[in-house]
Parts: sequence; structure tokens; C-alpha cells
Amino acid sequence: MAIANVIGIVLIGLVILIGFGLVLFEMQFRRRPGNRLEVTSGSWDLTVYEPNAYRLVGDVDLINRTTQLEIMVPQLEVEATLLSKASLEGIISQTKVIACHPDAEARPDGYWFGYIVKRKPTQVQIVLDIRGENLAALQSAWVRVNYTTYGPEGRLLKVRHIVVPLKFPSVEESQRWRPTTTADVLPVRTHLLSQLDDPVEIVKRYVVPHAQPGDVVTLGETPVALMQGRFRHPSEVHPGWLAKRLCYYFMPTSSLATACGLQTLVDIVGAPRVFFAFALGAIAKKFFNRPGVFYQLAGEQARLIDDVTGTLPPYDQFIVLGPSNPQRVVDQIQQETGLAAAIVDANDLKAVKILAATSGLSEKFLEQALITNPAGNADEQTPLVLIRPTG
Repeated sequence: MAIANVIGIVLIGLVILIGFGLVLFEMQFRRRPGNRLEVTSGSWDLTVYEPNAYRLVGDVDLINRTTQLEIMVPQLEVEATLLSKASLEGIISQTKVIACHPDAEARPDGYWFGYIVKRKPTQVQIVLDIRGENLAALQSAWVRVNYTTYGPEGRLLKVRHIVVPLKFPSVEESQRWRPTTTADVLPVRTHLLSQLDDPVEIVKRYVVPHAQPGDVVTLGETPVALMQGRFRHPSEVHPGWLAKRLCYYFMPTSSLATACGLQTLVDIVGAPRVFFAFALGAIAKKFFNRPGVFYQLAGEQARLIDDVTGTLPPYDQFIVLGPSNPQRVVDQIQQETGLAAAIVDANDLKAVKILAATSGLSEKFLEQALITNPAGNADEQTPLVLIRPTG
């Protein structure tokens, strides 16, 4: 009997050890990098910009983000969607991909041959030719680099979305000042902003020509996030058990009321935080009549996520996150332009939230100047507002 007990204890111990080992193995496996190959947004130039012909050339990098693994790219192709203020009838576009590998030449027939990306990145040139009778109404090109990675994580299809502007408003187009109780405000028109842009350079290009000492510039939180590349296509979001179930409990107008929208938050802050924020928020609302506790506990991004249809095309197809490190952005703007700056979230419901502001700026002053939402909520393309105090 004693021997049987000893054997039982040993077996139980072995089961525990094996289980513990499997847990550790799973944890280690989850830390594995997988197919971590990135296609960058690259740099783009309009090398031909004539009334009837545009040529857009982009140089993007393929970077292997792993340290010891090789990732293959057996397929890569490009497609583009043109966005315009007018009909696209009579306008044709054609894309071409040119491999610029350091150790292999591109094929003359344009065929993409399988390539292994090792420690050194490789480059691809994308050419988009656009022709038509009148191209002046074109606003932007939504370029999609569809590529396949092949490696330790298997064969994965991926997409890099790149929005490239084709129309650039002149500084003179923004000259309609509007009075408020404490300041005059000027909504400033820009081109369609994307991850190819930098907030400081945008302020220099479109705002500085109108500015004078003492002025304040505000930037919408969504445009800043777009310039930081903080947007995800729903096809790249994989809702888990938690997001699929909890999304039903949010208001239909909330960006967290869809599985993909809520999963985006889960991916940022983690499933445990979302679950406990939801549970405590539900208790606070039900028994203590305190709404909004979920958003306090889930973090700033819970309020800032914009789900599909939340912004102007083509970003209406994406989930847009809140900006990263907004304080650093406004401080850099002030340092390089001399203008006090703020990143804000304003809407037509007379709600103004200040995400970040340079030192010395009064939140009350900003709220009074922006209470009517001069930047607009539609497709005005005025993501910047210049504020000139009058008091």
C-alpha cells in the first residue's frame, strides 16, 4: 500500500511538472517573433505632375524584424484606389512593382520571384501612372501592398496600406477668420494627411504663414494619430472570446460596440484590464449610478478609438487609434515653430477634450475658442485651427 501511495505521489508530481513545463513552453512559444517582416510606408514623389498625367513613385523597404530567422516573401503585388471630388470616368491608372534587391536584379517581365529577407533590408519601388483628361479633382491614392510572408509562423497574407496625397491646397485657401468670445479662430486647410506626413512640418507648411506672436495652434487628435500610422484595417484584427462577448454591452454609437473595435483596445491594454474595467464599470453604473468608470479604468485609448466610418475616406475603412505621446508632439511643435500648441478632441456636441498642451496654455481658454468645433466633423480637411487671443 505504501508503495502504491509513493507511486501515486510520483505520478501526480510528474503530471504537475509536465503541466508546468507545457505552460512554460507555451509562454516561450508566444514570445517567438514569428513572421516579423515589415513593409514600410517609404518615401513618395510625384515625378510627373501634369494636367493629364501623374506619375507617383514610392520607395518602400522590406525589413526583417527578427534577429536570427530568415523570412521569405514569395509574393508581392500592388493595387491602388483613387479618391476624387469628381467622377473617375475616363481616368485610368496602372501600377508597377520593381524589385531593388541588393543581390538580385528585377525580372524584365515584372514577375515577383520569391526572395529571402535576411538581416539586411531590401527595397521595392512602386510606380503608379495615372492618365486622364483632367486630373485636378483627384485628392489621393490609397495604395495597398499585398504581400505574403513565409517562415516559422507559416504562410501569412499581409497588407501595407499607404495613403498618398495628390492635391495640395495653397496657403491662401485658409483665410476666413471667425470671431469667438475670447479669440479669433482660423480653420486651416491641408492635404489629406497620412503616415507620410510629420505634424511639425505640416504646421510649418500650412499654419506658420498665417501666424503671429501669441497665436496658438491646435491639431485634431485623429489627424495626429493618422500621421503616426496608428490605424488598423479590420482584416488585420482578430477578435477573441472577450471582445466578441463584451462588445454587445456598449452603446451602439460607441467605437467599442463591435468585436474588432473592442479587440483593438484589448490588443493595446490587455484582456485582464479590459475585463476588470468592464466588470467594475458595470457594478458602478448598476449599483452606484456612476457611468463612465469603464473608460477611467480601461485607459485613455478607450475613449479615443474611432471605429470604421469614424473619419473621412479612405480612413473610414479603418479603426483609428488615439495618438501616441501627444505631449511630445506639442512640445516639439513649440520648440521648432515658436507657437503654443495643443492636441484636442472636439465635436459638434460642444464637447472639447484637451489631450496635451504646451506649458502655460489655459484649458478654459482652449475650450471657449473651440466650443463651436471650427475644424468641423465632416470632410472639410481643416485638421488645424489657429487661435488668436483678442482679450
